[in-house]
Amino acid sequence: MSANLYANLPDATGAEVFTELFARTGVRIERIVSLGQATPEDAPMVQDQDEWVVLLTGGARLRIDGEAEQNLAPGDWMWIPRGTVHWVTWTDPDMPSIWLAVHLE
Repeated sequence: MSANLYANLPDATGAEVFTELFARTGVRIERIVSLGQATPEDAPMVQDQDEWVVLLTGGARLRIDGEAEQNLAPGDWMWIPRGTVHWVTWTDPDMPSIWLAVHLE
């Protein structure tokens, strides 16, 4: 099976859109499309799985608890260990930010 990560982008005007691309025991891959969204300061993300994420298009900023905020440009990736408190503090409001996230058990 093949598909294009940039084809048929969903409208993310109102909220980020998460699309599962592949899942198998121990691994899940998803495309995330953001358009100006950010994680609320009082509702950080904390996941039960390790996550490797790469920004493919757009722009974003991400902050991990206890670390400085990082600017992300296309091609930048991060490793987020399970249980890590983190926030997406900004995504480009003028063009879709497309992420590829790999979640590992």
